[in-house]
Amino acid sequence: MPMIEDVNIALFKSINSFAGINPVLDYLGIITANYLPFIFILWLAYLGFRKERAGKKIALYAGFSAALGILFNFLISSVYYHPRPFMLHIATLLIPHAAESSFPSDHTTFMLSIAFLLIYYRETRASGIVLSIMGVVGGLARVFSGLHFPLDILGSIGVALIASLLAYSFGPKLIEAYSGPGHQILHRS
Repeated sequence: MPMIEDVNIALFKSINSFAGINPVLDYLGIITANYLPFIFILWLAYLGFRKERAGKKIALYAGFSAALGILFNFLISSVYYHPRPFMLHIATLLIPHAAESSFPSDHTTFMLSIAFLLIYYRETRASGIVLSIMGVVGGLARVFSGLHFPLDILGSIGVALIASLLAYSFGPKLIEAYSGPGHQILHRS
């Protein structure tokens, strides 16, 4: 494990070494790291408000995938603690953050859980691919900003893959079994 951690720290330092040098690059890193998830939320809202019932369902499944991903992150961080780079005093920190476990990244898990789920459906595959690329860029921006290690982002990719696969496999069954308010919305034209 120490060798993996050495590589993780070395990769972090190489990415984070660009922080604090160029104000424009720092600004782009901060904006990307903090606000990119809102694009994913807006995209789900767009899908949800379209007339096609498939878009509404896919948006709901993607939201379910994101919720599962964040739940898995909570469970992982409850049993495994890894300090954030700035807690080890090895980061140029661009974004103030609470001193809590870094593994895995909630932002990256959220974004990629949505993006990966969209890839499973033909109607949203292209947007899922674009959002996947954006999610990885967002994760790297969190490394650049001093908030996460590269392995935090890789862990998020794994969590998002599992969450999206579970949401794809079981989401439709759960939604169809549910007869609450959301059920009526899905069946309106």
